[in-house]
Amino acid sequence: MSSRHIDISPKVQDALSRRRPVVALESTIITHGMPCPENLEMADRVERIIEEEGVTPATIAVLDGVIKVGLSQAEKDQLAQSSNAMKLSRADLAFAVSQNRTGGTTVAATMIAAHLAGIKVFATGGIGGVHIGAATSFDISADLDELARTPVIVVSAGAKAILDIGKTLEVLETRGVPVIGYQTDTMPAFWSRQSPYPAPLRLDDVSAIASFFRTREDLQLGGGVLIANPVPETHEIAAADMKGIIEAAHRLAHENGVSGKAVTPFLLSTILELTAGRSLVTNIALVENNARLAARIAASLAA
Repeated sequence: MSSRHIDISPKVQDALSRRRPVVALESTIITHGMPCPENLEMADRVERIIEEEGVTPATIAVLDGVIKVGLSQAEKDQLAQSSNAMKLSRADLAFAVSQNRTGGTTVAATMIAAHLAGIKVFATGGIGGVHIGAATSFDISADLDELARTPVIVVSAGAKAILDIGKTLEVLETRGVPVIGYQTDTMPAFWSRQSPYPAPLRLDDVSAIASFFRTREDLQLGGGVLIANPVPETHEIAAADMKGIIEAAHRLAHENGVSGKAVTPFLLSTILELTAGRSLVTNIALVENNARLAARIAASLAA
């Protein structure tokens, strides 16, 4: 990719050149996912967790039309303070670059940039998926198609619980995306360790995940791998407790005519209010947990 469109930080470039492990991180959690200052505090803490595992973090965003792979502290501050940051996916990534815009990268856009930079592992909170009511709204996240086409390991706490997890799993199966429960037979549901759905596949250690990914590369199967990593038990909110809260948030979104890319941020902020901040504590815990697992997978893959 032309150097005028992508800027890999010296630290990340050095790690890649030495074939050292690197983990990509998204930036919509800074621009759209959490309130300030919790967003910056969490971004810094997640990077430190990855570094503690001997792995280089690479937070990805678009700043003034340049895809940045590995943000400096000043660049993270700039992103957090941007009042008109776009929420970027595959459809509008090139638009933001061509128009010198600034934006946070979603799962899909982060996967694209990570792959362009040569990064094979990406940690996030939860992926997008099939929204409730998609049979009439056709609201399905581009994350699912990106997982089918871009060869990156994505470590998440499953799909966000505000989504239709069952239909999300069906779409992933149709697209040929392996969904692996890490040390679990049950799909996690973001804030909760369990959903009503079984995990399609299961692996219990990072070396097995690395071996599986290498085998897919050898077989030239293409596409990514989704690792479903349950939130730590000490921080989970039981699915039964979340059910009514999520339903109430959906009703409010419908009543306020919220649609498109605004749906997920609206639902998450509403749930934050309805849980009196508890959902944010759990959200932070699961992102940190995913970052730690992603770092260990990256280290095993590099070995």
